[in-house]
Amino acid sequence: MKPNIHPKYRDVLFHDTSSDSYIVIGSTLQTERTAEYQGKTYPYMTIDVSSASHPFYTGKQREAQSEGRIARFRNRYKRREMQ
Repeated sequence: MKPNIHPKYRDVLFHDTSSDSYIVIGSTLQTERTAEYQGKTYPYMTIDVSSASHPFYTGKQREAQSEGRIARFRNRYKRREMQ
């Protein structure tokens, strides 16, 4: 590897604001903000969605929405099925 061409890789604290959870992950993200977490100071970045709050990973998807989409699809193509 060539020296001094790669970004600095370090642990970064990500804060999921929708679920109020914190995740420490190695990243090359450059940020000026820092925050203390579990006795250590990390570079800090806020995010809107993570696996802690995304409906796919939490299993809290709204069934009414998907049922509505399926019903609209069936109603739209019902005439073609009959013919």
